[in-house]
Amino acid sequence: MKKSQQIKKFLHKTVPLWMVALIVLDSILATGIIQYYVMKKQFNQQLAQLSKTTKNPQELVQIITQEVLPSYGYKTSLKWKDLGKQLVEAGAIDKKKYAEIFASNANGGYEMKYLDNYSNENITINEKNSRFIVNTFWALGLINKSKVLDEGPMRANGTETGNFASTGGWTLGEKTAMELYSSKEIIPLTQKQQELVKKIADNVYRPCCGNPTSFPDCNHGMAALGYIELAVKNGLSEKQIYKDLLAFNSFWFPTTYIEIAAYFSKAGIKWKDVDAKLALSSNYSSAQGARRINQSVQDVPGIKSQGGSCGA
Repeated sequence: MKKSQQIKKFLHKTVPLWMVALIVLDSILATGIIQYYVMKKQFNQQLAQLSKTTKNPQELVQIITQEVLPSYGYKTSLKWKDLGKQLVEAGAIDKKKYAEIFASNANGGYEMKYLDNYSNENITINEKNSRFIVNTFWALGLINKSKVLDEGPMRANGTETGNFASTGGWTLGEKTAMELYSSKEIIPLTQKQQELVKKIADNVYRPCCGNPTSFPDCNHGMAALGYIELAVKNGLSEKQIYKDLLAFNSFWFPTTYIEIAAYFSKAGIKWKDVDAKLALSSNYSSAQGARRINQSVQDVPGIKSQGGSCGA
């Protein structure tokens, strides 16, 4: 008898049928798993190719723009309450001057109500009210009693505090900027809270200059300071405060943050996954950082210039 026939006869005698069935089944499953991963790889390749063919660069920028500047705006967890009314009563905001700017703006003067009454609405920023938000928080940052204002670069030796854009440029109050400057506890803060405000302000930049919010020499810096103070007082986490400020900066400087989002997108990071503290750092959000990002996304077509001045 041939050797192969002897082996075959031995297996028939010693290997149970159930074991043979398992061997066959394992073989089928292994083949199926291999086929699955091959098909999955092919599908992902097809999907990637499809995205390239169905979305031109301009369409991709439109998607990024909507992620950075959602049409519905960005809603914070903070309420207006009587913040606007306090600013008016303290002389930080002149309602008549505000009305000249905002009573007939794109929002139809909707925001003016926040200066009159207590409101339980959430503070929200969008393309239509971004100027109202920056001005109102500018007034808050300017008047609120603050160690950042009293002990920081704004009061450094030899500094003419009243000559900065955030002071000399404030013309919408009933009092002068220097009469208002760090003069009233609209938002009373403990020593520990003041230190936290300073800590966060040190890490938040804006594209119009090279200074952090702890040196609020322009309106956006002063507005960011005001928001940080309000957020710290209300117990928001540092992570949430950075996230809120990134949204504020995005509506105040739309082009810059669309470009930053495009920069991260090129690295495979979606805007919603970007670390807000990182995006607000000097490397990205200062004037120098923004220029670097701008140069690095020159090959991305479809980005259009939008707003972002330091005027009242």
